[in-house]
Amino acid sequence: MEEFNLHLTGDIHAITAANNLVAAAIDARMLHEATQSDKALFNRLVPSVNGVRRFSPIQISRLHRLGINKTDPASLTPQEVSSFVRLDLDPSKITWQRVVDTNDRFLRKITIGQASTEKGQIRETGFDIAVASEIMAILALADSLEDMKNRLARMVVGTSRSGQPITAEDLGVSGALAVLMKDAIKPTLMQTLEGTPVFVHAGPFANIAHGNSSVLADKLALKLVGRDGFVVTEAGFGADIGMEKFFNIKCRASGLRPSVVVLVATVRALKMHGGGPNVSAGAPLPAEYIDENLSLVAGGCRSNLKKQIQIAHLFGVPVVVAVNVFKTDTQAEIKLVCDIAKECGASDAVPCHHWAQGGRGSVELAQAVNQAASRPSNFQFLYDIEMPIVEKIRTIAQKVYGADDIELSPEAKAKINYYNQQGYGSLPICMAKTHLSLSHMPDKKGAPTGFVLPIRDIRASIGASFIYPLVGTMSTMPGLPTRPCFYDIDLDPVTEEITGLF
Repeated sequence: MEEFNLHLTGDIHAITAANNLVAAAIDARMLHEATQSDKALFNRLVPSVNGVRRFSPIQISRLHRLGINKTDPASLTPQEVSSFVRLDLDPSKITWQRVVDTNDRFLRKITIGQASTEKGQIRETGFDIAVASEIMAILALADSLEDMKNRLARMVVGTSRSGQPITAEDLGVSGALAVLMKDAIKPTLMQTLEGTPVFVHAGPFANIAHGNSSVLADKLALKLVGRDGFVVTEAGFGADIGMEKFFNIKCRASGLRPSVVVLVATVRALKMHGGGPNVSAGAPLPAEYIDENLSLVAGGCRSNLKKQIQIAHLFGVPVVVAVNVFKTDTQAEIKLVCDIAKECGASDAVPCHHWAQGGRGSVELAQAVNQAASRPSNFQFLYDIEMPIVEKIRTIAQKVYGADDIELSPEAKAKINYYNQQGYGSLPICMAKTHLSLSHMPDKKGAPTGFVLPIRDIRASIGASFIYPLVGTMSTMPGLPTRPCFYDIDLDPVTEEITGLF
């Protein structure tokens, strides 16, 4: 498990390198354009080698997008040369940020370009957590090397001063990105402690990205298990985030349709949603979560669990509730969860003891899933992809989260208008929202109602092919708590045994 959670697959390192290469390319290009004439730029971008100038294939692609169907550098007019060499990026409209795979709140907003060598090219930018990179989403949604390469080329990094979107291909960097990602696109085959094969691939967070493992891993797994086999694929966080995005984004991209939703619940989480006290990381659990408390369990089941089951049913897929049993759970609490889940429309609800007993602790769950999968389902998407962006956001807010309506900031409204002008209006929606509540308010547990969902900003991941609204105060770079878990992590220098990761 330690190797699995450290550097084993290398996917995040490749994504970080590729993402930051794009960022470096953006700032370098802006510097060179600001300090050189058209002629000097052209001579450097298309150098004479042994007396011959040639466009590279990616430069010819840019010429074609500009409507210039020429392949001889000497044949370009001065105006064509200027159009070719100048991306003319607007520094205030750069949408691409650097990433790092460390929770570091002080990188959320930074100033770059302060060295004298950067000749006054100073601007504000910031870092996101590496898994929030659009390249991570592309890795998870691509179904081939060619598809990934095309998606990387389409990534929009900013806007020119004339209002045109600038892509990674315009920067000339997309081929290099594909090279950096050529091994990351291959899923890593591992196994459970009991020898069951597992594909480990990608990891976009569900609160700030689409939160699902890769399309490629799913398709490979389906081939390996055969017609009568089962593939279990995880959607991060709750039905309101990971599952909604699994259906509306991943299923559209892959063409795959699931047979069953397995909704995982714990007695402790349901107690919190039923009105239990707050829990702080590192602090002892309040007694309510350790001692039997049927009223809190019932409150959580009839609010949050009921709503999660209803969300799954919006997509026409049967639901099996898996109760992940903790040693402090009582039989009465477990039975109450199963009974209420079935009352609320679950096909079945079963206690699972896999943590303590391994595979044999989940035989009952496997049987329930097998039975549910044999029933007819009526899969459907939540919204038509051609609906206006605002209406797609409103549909998710009202039908999934339980909001009365949405409220768009002036910036969000302006972005929607711009995306519509650029032809991005028919993309699915990837909401960036807290995972701690069905609403945008982390402290509102259960199934909140009577709230208006605030959309602070809206961004576009054109390579990944989705629009992502930022809900409320959602941050794309986490911060470290007062006592981070690194206090407990150590390495034995003799045995190389790692302690404290789990």
